Amino acid sequence: MKYALGPILYYWPKQRVEDFYKLVAQSDVDIVYLGETVCSKRRELKIKDWLNIAQMLLDVGKEVCLSTMALLETPSDLAMLKRYCDQKNFMVEANDLSAIQLLSEQGLPFAIGPAVNCYNAQTVDLFLSKGMKRWAMPVELSHEWLRKIVSDPLLKDKRDSFEVEVFAYGNMPLAYSARCFTARSENRSKDECKLCCIEYPEGRIINSQDKNQLFVINGIQTMSGLKYNLINDLKSMHGTVDVVRLSPQSEGTLKMLENFKANESGLAPIALNKSDECNGYWHKVEGMVQVEV
Repeated sequence: MKYALGPILYYWPKQRVEDFYKLVAQSDVDIVYLGETVCSKRRELKIKDWLNIAQMLLDVGKEVCLSTMALLETPSDLAMLKRYCDQKNFMVEANDLSAIQLLSEQGLPFAIGPAVNCYNAQTVDLFLSKGMKRWAMPVELSHEWLRKIVSDPLLKDKRDSFEVEVFAYGNMPLAYSARCFTARSENRSKDECKLCCIEYPEGRIINSQDKNQLFVINGIQTMSGLKYNLINDLKSMHGTVDVVRLSPQSEGTLKMLENFKANESGLAPIALNKSDECNGYWHKVEGMVQVEV
């Protein structure tokens, strides 16, 4: 299997982002996704900065993919999307259908991120006809559901033409909204947010009334309150999953990558944190459940 680092979902200062990717360049990760996928107001890094980081990672042998926004709201958002799709040096991860359309019209190969609703073999087959080369399944699907999709007769002769990727570590992106929850939590409107999400490098935790960690709010994004962690489920992925994705966290991301790689055969299991981690969706139960493997 190959290992990927997804795009940074949080809003970090430019220097922190650049320092992080300098460490990534020295790591054993295979694929790196770059770019802002949550909010177009987050402009610490411009497209030129992302392309410079991409070239730096490419020069040390990493496969680089530029990730697009999951929710486009303005003409300027669409203009930025076109700039990503028009460059030819790096493959693009499409996180909405408009990106798929633009890339398909140019005959360019692309990856599809977990934000795109793709729940059956017929949809996978449609995207293959448009040029898809890698598919990251939605985070709420189970291993059983994935097996059914990739073993469908419709894809029998096409399985070797695309890779399957699974979101395996980090707070799961569950939903997107036109409203900014982080701004609202500080009694600000979205237009006057003052980019306050930069103060929360792993989002803001939302507890339920009985004090359970329920969600994390990250700008317009609602995420799982617990970190999804499939480190002990890697053995079950053999034969089905080609790429394992870890979502960058403010601390410990590359150490977790090392732990994942060490446990690929299932011989180096790590006990999950009972209060902070889950793996339920993979096992076809409630997402916040932790199933012992």
